[in-house]
Amino acid sequence: MRKRAHPLGLSGVSAATGDPTTSASSFDAWLVKRVMQFAGNPRVATRLWDGRELYFADGTPAGVMEIADRRTLVDLLRNKQLGFGDGYSTGRIRIHGDLLEFVAELTRTASDLGSYRMNKLRSRLAGLFGASMHAARQNIHHHYDLGNDFYRLWLDERMVYTCAYYESDGMTLDQAQLAKLDHVCRKLQLEPGQTVVEAGCGWGALSLHMAQHYGVTVKAYNISREQIAFAREQAEAQGLAAQVEFIEDDYRTIDGRYDVFVSVGMLEHVGLRNYRSLGDLVHRCLKPNGRALIHSIGRSHPSPIDPWITTRIFPGSYVPSLGDMALVFEPNKFSVLDVENLRLHYARTCFEWLRNYCEAEDRVREMYDDHFVRAWRLYLAGASAGFSHGTMQLFQVLFAPRGNNAVPWTRRHQYSSH
Repeated sequence: MRKRAHPLGLSGVSAATGDPTTSASSFDAWLVKRVMQFAGNPRVATRLWDGRELYFADGTPAGVMEIADRRTLVDLLRNKQLGFGDGYSTGRIRIHGDLLEFVAELTRTASDLGSYRMNKLRSRLAGLFGASMHAARQNIHHHYDLGNDFYRLWLDERMVYTCAYYESDGMTLDQAQLAKLDHVCRKLQLEPGQTVVEAGCGWGALSLHMAQHYGVTVKAYNISREQIAFAREQAEAQGLAAQVEFIEDDYRTIDGRYDVFVSVGMLEHVGLRNYRSLGDLVHRCLKPNGRALIHSIGRSHPSPIDPWITTRIFPGSYVPSLGDMALVFEPNKFSVLDVENLRLHYARTCFEWLRNYCEAEDRVREMYDDHFVRAWRLYLAGASAGFSHGTMQLFQVLFAPRGNNAVPWTRRHQYSSH
């Protein structure tokens, strides 16, 4: 019995007969159908190694996934968590059509899989494995110490590797990253002479911006050797070395008392089981009238992160929901002052990164290899799709010690010119 032919000419599956060739073909088609079912039945056509094209969804396909051989197809079914990412990275899976549209379709259908209760359980189990200091250093080295020359190819001029802030549609990536730095500073209401500690400072852009434009003194912690070296060079070049101290050490070694605590893009690497201790640290180091801000990728509800990302790209990462983040604030009775979601800003940021990256792929290939090029292309496309579809969020949470009344009554200060 034959399935109805797809209107675009993509065929269905014929039933098995006594012919071994037909039986093998039916088995291949069954494998494809199972793969698609596990993926949530996306609008994706599959082209096999012999040229056959199979399609089981309704509507126009978002793209065609070409499979190099039967082993690759079996890997997709056997190792659903890593099969697609590894297959694409090695070139055994090729995508025909717009990669971003294709990944967005996979993201859409995958986000509907699993119950809230099961996703919450899986997410909590993943979060139990917070990194030790040694493991954290290894995880950061895996991602952030790939070389400053690599990141310089596709980030903005300040090397900001977190969500930009597009105050207007016509902003470039450089302009939007500068706007983000100011947006954070205005939220914290920085004043000359204040002391700031930054946990996880990246290449130092925020610390340098706070010192140069707001007159504060900063201690910034990071365990990436490459990033710290770059940040120190920038501090010297900009004449800010006396105001900004970049410390190559784990955030857990922070001591002293400060007017402001800020962390942009680090919470994702902390691990859920360490949230309480992070909150304790902020409580110890923040003055009674101090303010703090945490900026983090997040989820609208607990859900495990893609295992391919945690295995191949961001080892040890955990993406929290707002409920998870409360473990930082509630045990020490912090007052949460403001929560902002910049999800669509991050979707655009990732799109800009992807575009810059694709333009620089030949140079990336010279640095690494084609496997690396394809893996990072997929990672950046998946990130943009995740924020666009809403499976990923971007939270900025402003908070302060309980009883601190030196806090803003309105949000007017966030949107006035500095």
